[in-house]
Amino acid sequence: MEKVLVLLLVALAVAYAVPDPRGIIIHLEDGELCLNSLQCKSKCCHRDTGLSLARCTPKASENSECSAKTLYGVYYKCPCERGLTCEVDKTIVGSITNTNFGFCHDAGRSRK
Repeated sequence: MEKVLVLLLVALAVAYAVPDPRGIIIHLEDGELCLNSLQCKSKCCHRDTGLSLARCTPKASENSECSAKTLYGVYYKCPCERGLTCEVDKTIVGSITNTNFGFCHDAGRSRK
């Protein structure tokens, strides 16, 4: 366990020492492999299926499918862009299995 911690600390030190603003572990561009949304510039680590590799992807735009934000940090559908809300049926089962999808809507617009 101590070796893993030391390895992680060395990896983080190398990532912060790199002069390139892109980074190795954080500030990843769209399309790069990720483990968590915190690593991505777009703040969305997306995977197509449970067995696929996750990649950084732009957040969902208006009228696109979306997921509510989760603790896991990896999404099958990305959360909405800033200023939009994801209207989704939040259930415990959907939260656990990451299947509670909805659509992004502008909260400021009135509905007709």
